[in-house]
Amino acid sequence: MPEYMLSVNHVDGEPIPRSDEMERMFADVGAFNDKVREAGAWVFAGGLMPRETATTVDNTGDAPVLNDGPFAETKEWLGGFWIIDVADLDEALRWAEQGSRACGAPVEVRPFQAE
Repeated sequence: MPEYMLSVNHVDGEPIPRSDEMERMFADVGAFNDKVREAGAWVFAGGLMPRETATTVDNTGDAPVLNDGPFAETKEWLGGFWIIDVADLDEALRWAEQGSRACGAPVEVRPFQAE
């Protein structure tokens, strides 16, 4: 079956949820994760630390260059993701609908390239 990445994107300037909202969101995401596991679609998932903790490595020139923070200037940034193994895009989209509801953010669905 094909694998898909369901990525959670956040937008700069969005208000930070209150602690009670965060607790509810974590519980909702935990319940969603359990459903994905029970359905046998689970491959891997993870939340990411804030983008300020990132280091970008560019070794396309004469020597590697390391920069603090993200490479791209963008308003959106990756906050977390799920990797799922499902029958087709339609099933991946159904999981993304539930994931978006659970985490309170848009979820992008992208298939992996075939080997």
